[in-house]
Amino acid sequence: MATSESDTQTVRALAALAHDDPSVRLRAALAVGSAPDPGSVRPLAERCAVEPEFPVREMLTWALTRHAPSATVPLLVDAVRGGRGQARSQALHTLSKIRDRRAWPVVTPALLADPDDEVARSAWRAAVVLVPEGEEQALAVGLATQLGRGGRETQLSLSRALVALGEAMLPAVDATTRHPDPGVRTHALATERLRRDPDAGFELAIEEAKRVTALGGAGQ
Repeated sequence: MATSESDTQTVRALAALAHDDPSVRLRAALAVGSAPDPGSVRPLAERCAVEPEFPVREMLTWALTRHAPSATVPLLVDAVRGGRGQARSQALHTLSKIRDRRAWPVVTPALLADPDDEVARSAWRAAVVLVPEGEEQALAVGLATQLGRGGRETQLSLSRALVALGEAMLPAVDATTRHPDPGVRTHALATERLRRDPDAGFELAIEEAKRVTALGGAGQ
């Protein structure tokens, strides 16, 4: 069977995903996403696992979202379960963009507490997008176990994920404002403040929470 011009272009674009020049890889990912083909899904996912440049990874994710979820979701779920750090993190990021709730079972309590901060942050973002209706409070309980974890960026990611759950987060976060660890209490208070006043910013929320914690209160 003769190979069509579009097939040839796709093959060339897929080969260019491994080019030394990141601008070439970026254009290649754009080309593959602009002409979706089921045969492109695995090469795109495999490149996500090793691509060092953030803009290229974002284009690879976009290219994957252009393909049918029936082709992408099972492969991405497998990457979350069995891949290494970047593969898992990027697969979760892509699942959050695809928004297909058939991927929800991969978001386990162990994944939300993954020791790799990048994997955990991606899991938190994916979780609040994929959570089925009625399970938001249970998810908030799982997320609240991670309060106090990591540095500023990790804590901000978690607070944003909890805030995205709306009022469903309140019981779990409120309970955590009485945690014996002052770092956990501070993060919980800052998250509550961020929900009440998103425009205040995380730094201001943290500073206010630190003052409340130092005074021995749990906030109002």
